[in-house]
Amino acid sequence: MRRNVIAGNWKMYKSKEEAKTFAIEFRDLVSDIKDREIIICPPFMHISLLVEAFAGSPVKIGGQNLFWEDEGAYTAEISGPMLKSFGASVVIIGHSERRQYFHETDETVNKRLFAAIKSGLMPIVCIGETLKERNSGSTFNVIDTQVKSGLKGLAGGDVFRLVVAYEPVWAIGTGKTATPEMAQEVHSYIRSILSDMFGGQASGIIPVLYGGSVKPDNIDVLMAQKDIDGALVGGASLKADSFERIVKYRS
Repeated sequence: MRRNVIAGNWKMYKSKEEAKTFAIEFRDLVSDIKDREIIICPPFMHISLLVEAFAGSPVKIGGQNLFWEDEGAYTAEISGPMLKSFGASVVIIGHSERRQYFHETDETVNKRLFAAIKSGLMPIVCIGETLKERNSGSTFNVIDTQVKSGLKGLAGGDVFRLVVAYEPVWAIGTGKTATPEMAQEVHSYIRSILSDMFGGQASGIIPVLYGGSVKPDNIDVLMAQKDIDGALVGGASLKADSFERIVKYRS
């Protein structure tokens, strides 16, 4: 049975005080949730604050990225062991903004994936096509390459720790959203690639999240789709009430 996962990516938002206020409000709103996983990935400096604030609650805290070495002269990077030491249990890898602005590649995604596994972190590996790629009819080719290259070498029990997030780049921060049918079509294709790579059992267990402008007013119809197991939420995860509505989706 596949897990249902709702993850909030705060990106580069919130001061220390804003993070504290959110935690106080949101913890009470979701304290009774038991049938789905809730994750918040804040800026790195807020991780320990949120780990402490959500201790004993259903909310897990993660990082937005990690480097593939455990330590070294890599100014401004952060490693898996560092994330673990501050209480993080999850990490986002290969987000479209990392690919777009910081030249992330399928190769570096793969290296970060194994760094996360080595450190005992649950990786959320992001994939997705640009508007140009979608308009040219290349969506499935792009997805095929990103999945196979990004997950290359993953095997054994590590496969079952994986989460995949499909985020059509053209629908992030633009207000545009893939229709539920469009999202389902790509999620189904991702599931078929996972089956080819890891077998039917694994593909039936690995959660595949949707991450393109998820909001309170579209979460229900998205979650009603057969192969959508949750959401990677951006802006709507910054307010306690809107993120609560997404976490408490009805499908």
